[in-house]
Amino acid sequence: MDQKHLHNISWIPIVFIGLGTIILGAGWLFHPEPWLLDQPPNETLLKTTFVELFRENINKNLPDYLLVIYRFLGWWIISIGMLIIGFVQVTKMGSALARNLILIIIFIILTGAYYMVFNFLPTSPFKNFMHFFAVLWFLSVIGSMGLKK
Repeated sequence: MDQKHLHNISWIPIVFIGLGTIILGAGWLFHPEPWLLDQPPNETLLKTTFVELFRENINKNLPDYLLVIYRFLGWWIISIGMLIIGFVQVTKMGSALARNLILIIIFIILTGAYYMVFNFLPTSPFKNFMHFFAVLWFLSVIGSMGLKK
């Protein structure tokens, strides 16, 4: 495969990872009750339902607290997506350093996310997104490996 196609394979999947994280973050940021997006794994982890949890008088303000936490999470995920896309735009992934740096960082993020999900939220619906991001990451690695330094 020629260098132009390999270069495209190295950076396009990373942009899709950035776009995907922005979309996921927007879900947490704008959903009226974002803790319900992954309700089953959360309730499994808590060993109770949200209805039971919120019913207790001591937890009457818990939905407000969760809303702030999830909004922060959403904004943080959107920020990561914007940084990924910005990095790719600025560097054009034109050097081995730029490609290796972003691939290592995304690998660390994915590894941490896999650890968290599989150890604490194994029934999370977001596992499919993580698998998709891992495939995109792998495609970028393959494209990057074929490029001349």
